Amino acid sequence: MKLWKTLLAAAVLAVATATSAFAARTDLVIGIPLEPPHLDPTAGAAAAIREVTYANVFEGLTRIGPNGEVLPDLAESWTISDDGKVYTFKLHSGVKFHDGADFSADDVKFSLDRARAENSINAQKQLFAAIDKVDVVDPATVKVTLTHPQGSFLYNMGWGDAVMVSPKSADTNKEKPVGTGPFKFDSWAKGSSITLLKSDHYWGAPVFLEKVEFRIVPDAAAAVPALLSGDIQAFPFFDPDSVSQVKDDPRFKVVVGATEGETILSINNKQPPFDKLQVRQAISYALDRKAIIDGASAGLGLPIGSHMSPANKYYVDLTGRYPHDVAKAKELLKEAGLENGFKATLKLPPPSYARLGGEIIASELRDVGINLEIIPVEWAQWLDQVFTKKDYDLTIVSHTEPNDIDIYARKDYYFNYANPAFNKVIADLELTSDEAKRKELYAQAQKILADDAVVGFLYELPKVGVWDAKLQGLWESAPIPANDLTKVKWSD
Repeated sequence: MKLWKTLLAAAVLAVATATSAFAARTDLVIGIPLEPPHLDPTAGAAAAIREVTYANVFEGLTRIGPNGEVLPDLAESWTISDDGKVYTFKLHSGVKFHDGADFSADDVKFSLDRARAENSINAQKQLFAAIDKVDVVDPATVKVTLTHPQGSFLYNMGWGDAVMVSPKSADTNKEKPVGTGPFKFDSWAKGSSITLLKSDHYWGAPVFLEKVEFRIVPDAAAAVPALLSGDIQAFPFFDPDSVSQVKDDPRFKVVVGATEGETILSINNKQPPFDKLQVRQAISYALDRKAIIDGASAGLGLPIGSHMSPANKYYVDLTGRYPHDVAKAKELLKEAGLENGFKATLKLPPPSYARLGGEIIASELRDVGINLEIIPVEWAQWLDQVFTKKDYDLTIVSHTEPNDIDIYARKDYYFNYANPAFNKVIADLELTSDEAKRKELYAQAQKILADDAVVGFLYELPKVGVWDAKLQGLWESAPIPANDLTKVKWSD
């Protein structure tokens, strides 16, 4: 009898051990190159905030899917009035914030009114500019009335800047974010990592992962050893120059997708001599986009001629507008009275696309007589000096927000660009829902920006992802800056 019990116990232990051995993992460490300045997507422009929080911690009325499509989120459905100005959203019931507070139509009104308020610090306040009023019909129904029809309204409500927040926790979301998403904030070791845990009371489809750590790896050279050692299992935004070190390793999957990241040589249009069209056009002719793409994105970027992603349905190919032509660039500088060239500064934020691209561009502009002083800056400095105070001549940055060509119509935006004709096109777009007309207007907008050489349009930032071959569900492209973990799991 004793022997039988011993054998039975051994068999049970063997089965338990085997089950444990074959059970799929529920933890994940993701490498991210930039640490967010804080974790409130309604109060900051940095894409790194959304790369941690979008769809994971915070949710909106709608959401943007992996192919750029608009999907229901906290709103399970909606109706639109015949005049296109009234949206009535039916909300999911039983939704709670991570601190236990109930989510209702009152929170929608609070979030939208807060985002569009005069004192709002939302980085994309224009997303809410068309809203006239927000009315609570009942706890599960909210009515949003617009001042005019807006073809992009449902899309706008899917941005990370339009997520829903609670009055109880809105003021502390920067350090301790509280949302309605499938993951709740656990901890933030500044300079090291941010940890999220699965929410036990999530209203939607349960996620597979129990714990996710976003490990901050600013040094691109450290990413490969972290992958090889297994310390980090995924880099959704991987340094293109390092791909060759892992692409033939069967343990990893390498995926090259599209982004909405227009990588540009930004120009301060009011700063002499850049206020002269000939100077800006000379810069565009001086740029050898192929050399820049090869050197700054390992040849993976797609050239652009205006502010639109080649993956976007409204894209117009204007890459032939300014072919690389040193003689033409010098001729234009001579027309501007600058045949002897001039000096300027180039402020470069931390990403490798900026630092590597800056060296190449400085060399190319030197060939036409423009001598640049390269000034490396950290992101906080860039946001303060360049983006906010407009204290710069030239800079390089990738604008990763989706469908954001309207930024060139914003008053006092850091480009310091003003063109009434362009503003009129954007205003017409705002009022137009007819798809054929919108396509025509987007084409006009792209052409105006190219003709005005507002900035040096370089290339679309590629999304290079490298992760464990057993990992499933990570986005291959990036229609918005996000690491949506709602469907991520390990294969058995």
